[in-house]
Amino acid sequence: MKILLVNKYHYVKGGSETYHFGLAKLLEEHGNEVIYFAMEDEKNYDCPQSEYFSKNVDFNKRMSPIQKLCAGFHALYSFDAKKKIEKLIKDEKPDIVHINLVHRHITLSILNAIKKYNIPVVLTAHDLNCVCPTHTMLCNGKVCDRCVKEHSYKPAIEQKCVKNSAMQTYLAVLEAKNYERMHMYDKIDFYICPSDFYRRQFVESHITKNPVVHWVNFLPIGTQYHLCENIDDYFLFFGRLSVEKGLMSLVKAYHKGNFKNKLYLVGDGPLREELETYVKENNLAGKVVFTGFQSGDALKKYVEKAKCVILPSEWYENGPYSILEAIAVGKPAIVSNYGGLPEIVDDGKTGFICKPNNPDSLCSCLEKMNSLTDEEYHKMSVAALEKAKDSCDCEKYYDKLMKCYKDLIKAKGGKKYDIIENILANKSRN
Repeated sequence: MKILLVNKYHYVKGGSETYHFGLAKLLEEHGNEVIYFAMEDEKNYDCPQSEYFSKNVDFNKRMSPIQKLCAGFHALYSFDAKKKIEKLIKDEKPDIVHINLVHRHITLSILNAIKKYNIPVVLTAHDLNCVCPTHTMLCNGKVCDRCVKEHSYKPAIEQKCVKNSAMQTYLAVLEAKNYERMHMYDKIDFYICPSDFYRRQFVESHITKNPVVHWVNFLPIGTQYHLCENIDDYFLFFGRLSVEKGLMSLVKAYHKGNFKNKLYLVGDGPLREELETYVKENNLAGKVVFTGFQSGDALKKYVEKAKCVILPSEWYENGPYSILEAIAVGKPAIVSNYGGLPEIVDDGKTGFICKPNNPDSLCSCLEKMNSLTDEEYHKMSVAALEKAKDSCDCEKYYDKLMKCYKDLIKAKGGKKYDIIENILANKSRN
């Protein structure tokens, strides 16, 4: 089978790309052919299909008013992406298209090109862009689900949800309304949500009549599920140092508990300076350790040596790889009771669940982790490992996905190649 994988970034930027490239390897290991569509970028991995990639749009760089206007229109509907993916489809003739992150850069304009050739489309939802103008369900730093519950984007406009900007919020709402008008989400045949929480948001939003399922993210081929030996007695967070991860609550909880264990913050991000200031002002230097960005074997070592992994997020996490990777090596986890996190961690069995935005609750969880006997800790580690083995097995995921692909292709009647050939023939005659 030939599968076209679509993602705005063709290099590892976050969890969605971990999934994207992990899926490609999984498909190829089983004899399938994988082709790609993404944005142009100097950081992209080498790819035979790079000549088809759409132009890069960086919404974070400084722009003139005219450039901002052009970027705004691009975010609504990219004619460039639509044109280029259609050329790729005509040349490569994929059996199915699997989409990951596309909003605002590639845009859903590509669906009109894909549907022209009767090719089934699957989307894995890594964020909430389909149901929320901000894609995070965060408004002024706090979670908000009003647009979903009220089936209206009026709350977004009232609250200026997108970067507290009336203009940016209006453009995001215009994008959502435009997709709604064109029934774009009904052009996606099958939705995969890594958390049941996300699945419920999609269902409640009524954006599509097509199937929306919950499948836990798989861990890559070659993942070694095992318990770690010679564990050091430190707490660990790894990932992006940003406000929605609940890191200020974490350092406050750590400070409150006066723990002897060190706290390692592995990663980098916009909140680092504020965190370092808090650590310095509260005499926590040497106890709270900032390692900077780590990857590969260095990151793996931090995880394997940790006593537990902590993710006290203050937004609706989906199915974060940081926790899945941790439990795969038997690490108990402490997480907040938001989004998909409590679906991964069983309170008191594979870790502990704290209240979000609540340093006292998080401090209590840290204390409970420290109070475990060696026997209780070992039992929790084994339970975490077994959950990872059961939930994140890539072969089980592959079997479900291939059944899905085949069913969708069969439902289309296998007519896509005839359609492509007829279009090409008509163009050659004209």
